[in-house]
Amino acid sequence: MRFQLLGPLALADGPDVVVLQPSKPVILLAALLLHANSTVSAEYLQRAVWGEDQPATAKAALQTCVLRLRRLFTKHGVNGTSIEAVPGGYRITAGPPTLDLLGFRDQVRRATALAGDPEAELYTLKDALSLWQGSLLANVRSDVLHRDEVPRLSEERLRAVERVCDLLLGLGRCGEALVDLWTATRVYPGHERFHEQLIEALYRTGRQSQALAEYRRVKGFLLDELGVDPSPSLRQLELSILRGEDLGAGGGSGAGGIQGAVGIRGAAGVRGAAGAVGALEPAPAALDPGSTPRVVQGAAVPLPAPAPGAGPVPAVPHFTGREAEAAAMAARLTAPPPPDAGGQRPLTVLVSGAPGIGKSALAQHVAHLVRDSFPAGRLLVRMTRADGHPRTADEVAAEVAAALGSGRPGERALLVLDDVVDADQVRPLLTSPDLAVVVTSRMGLGGLIATHGGWVHRLTAFTEAESYALLLAALGTERVEAEPRAARQLAVLCGHFPAALRILTARLLTRPGLRLGDAVDWLGDDPLARLTLTDSPDHSVSGLFDRALGRLDPRLSEAFLRIGSGPPELLGGTGSTGGPEDAGRRGSHPPVPEDVLEQLADAGLLEDGPPGPYRIHDLLRAHLRRTVRIRNRRTEKV
Repeated sequence: MRFQLLGPLALADGPDVVVLQPSKPVILLAALLLHANSTVSAEYLQRAVWGEDQPATAKAALQTCVLRLRRLFTKHGVNGTSIEAVPGGYRITAGPPTLDLLGFRDQVRRATALAGDPEAELYTLKDALSLWQGSLLANVRSDVLHRDEVPRLSEERLRAVERVCDLLLGLGRCGEALVDLWTATRVYPGHERFHEQLIEALYRTGRQSQALAEYRRVKGFLLDELGVDPSPSLRQLELSILRGEDLGAGGGSGAGGIQGAVGIRGAAGVRGAAGAVGALEPAPAALDPGSTPRVVQGAAVPLPAPAPGAGPVPAVPHFTGREAEAAAMAARLTAPPPPDAGGQRPLTVLVSGAPGIGKSALAQHVAHLVRDSFPAGRLLVRMTRADGHPRTADEVAAEVAAALGSGRPGERALLVLDDVVDADQVRPLLTSPDLAVVVTSRMGLGGLIATHGGWVHRLTAFTEAESYALLLAALGTERVEAEPRAARQLAVLCGHFPAALRILTARLLTRPGLRLGDAVDWLGDDPLARLTLTDSPDHSVSGLFDRALGRLDPRLSEAFLRIGSGPPELLGGTGSTGGPEDAGRRGSHPPVPEDVLEQLADAGLLEDGPPGPYRIHDLLRAHLRRTVRIRNRRTEKV
């Protein structure tokens, strides 16, 4: 059993994660875990649970709270960890394997010891940061803990993020650093070191005007909101850019290491004095709903994939559904190699399916389930660039070799090759018997399976039960179970499509007063228009489908638009009765060649029937019809 503090307080037992419901015993547990292996005074625990205005019976009530917490442990099968009553208070014992906060700190200490090896330090820090899974203690309702403890923990993470960006800049990987820095500067606008790093990264990637515009933006913010000028190091950086100086690999005024001080104005920014500092969230970009979610008021929301590169596999907070697939994948990855393999080929598992169906999330979730079976490490490798173009096999192979190093013979490593475009990207990586490989791809990659073997998991839309479970996890039991029928109607309107459900829950969380029944009417009026995040238009179902169509050969894309906007008969026998009316429709819509249908199915855009050999997801069909209507209107105007 593992306690998870770096996000909502939860208990994890292998693949099973239980996010604890808000209660006084949960506050008590959080206070003890935050000071694990130390005696926590009864007086402090009472303040954490009841605040500054404690009831007269607080001492006796604390003892009752401890008893309830022990019963909670028994209910969830927590063994080997107990709450000890010691002179002056209570104590809970934990270590890095049983408490993620201690695991994070242990990894940070290891990273500090690797200061002479930037690549190794960077990899270790990224692995440490992958333990953070959302808003800190979102389900722990204690003003004292959120005032006194959460900002301190957030500061630890900010130091790690700052050091990661310093390392990336020092290694010349400025484009990769930009991914984190865009969000860091917006979430913590008063943290000047993040602004320095962002401006430096922009300048060193050839965006001088954008770097100077960013300097003017932060200068205006500091003057307007805090009444201060930029720091001397920021002003010196602006001067260096204006002079066109070469900042070099070391860049500007880098922090000397992860344990270095963060700056007087610090991470709290303008709003830090008024409340707890939240966890840093990934940067916005084009949506890939298979990518790691972030937590917004407890909901898992899809986020864009990071920039291409290899790094530790991030955790997937609030993973929902796919239990059978996850269990099967975990079993296959941890099973001994088949006797006829001769130890020459790695174990390969392919996860395929439509864009937005949750391939990446499943692969990353499974990678965490099997982490103990891969002591040499688990590496996530993005196989496409931001524009959707594939990376070369040689580029990826060199990156993987650098990230994994030589390793020790016999120690296994796990590669998650995310968003593979074709088999040729993968084959050069399938050379070591110490590697297991999980491939995610919209393509069927039958040629890869034919030449190298492996197992295939082709994902489809959620079941009704999985959709309902996602809504429960994202919106909370109280809100969903108050209107269960409306919740199920919302899932139907989303077509049980994971990407659509994630976007919907994000929108509903920004409108906590909106009844689910009213949301049914609101969404039903125009699902495609409503399934977008208004403050981030790239996060939309329509945008996701447009990008998928953009990857197709133009002739294939045109054929797909014709199929999607035409009658069902174009898919080959779906619903055709053979009568005169059907014959007339078939005459006006020539049949689509079978090889075209096969290519579209292989690209994840057509699903297997019934009815008939193929079908199109309702949301995708609606998008295709809308696309054709818009195109026709433009043509008419011309």
